[in-house]
Amino acid sequence: MSQEQKKEIKPKKKQTKKKKKQNKSPRLHVDGIFMGYRRGLTTQKTGTSLIKIVGVTTRKETEWYLGKKVAFVYNASRHHNGSNVRTIWGKITTSHGNSGIVRAKFKRNLPAIAMGKKVRVMMYPSNI
Repeated sequence: MSQEQKKEIKPKKKQTKKKKKQNKSPRLHVDGIFMGYRRGLTTQKTGTSLIKIVGVTTRKETEWYLGKKVAFVYNASRHHNGSNVRTIWGKITTSHGNSGIVRAKFKRNLPAIAMGKKVRVMMYPSNI
C-alpha cells in the first residue's frame, strides 16, 4: 500500500463507555442494631426493644429520632405474594441511658434470633 492509501483509511473510533443513568432514590434510613430487650435484673420486657443507632453516641442526639419508624427486614422460608422478604415495623419511643441507645416498640415483638442484627431507622415522619 502506498502512503496515500494509508491516509484514506480512517482509524476506528474508540468506543466510549456510556454512563448509566443514576435513578437511585436517596437513602431514607440509618442503620441500627437490635441489642436486646429492655430488662431488669431478673426479668426482661420483650415488648420494648433496645436499638443502637449507628453514629449516635449521646442522649441529646437521640432526640431527633424519637417518633421515627423502625423496620426489621428479614427473609422467610416461604414465598408470600411473590416474595419471601418480610418486615416487622415499629416506632422509637424514648431514649435509654446516656449512650445513644433508644427504645422501640414493634407491632409484633422482635424474635430473639434477631439480636445483633441490623434494623433500619427511617428518616420519617419528620418534624422539620
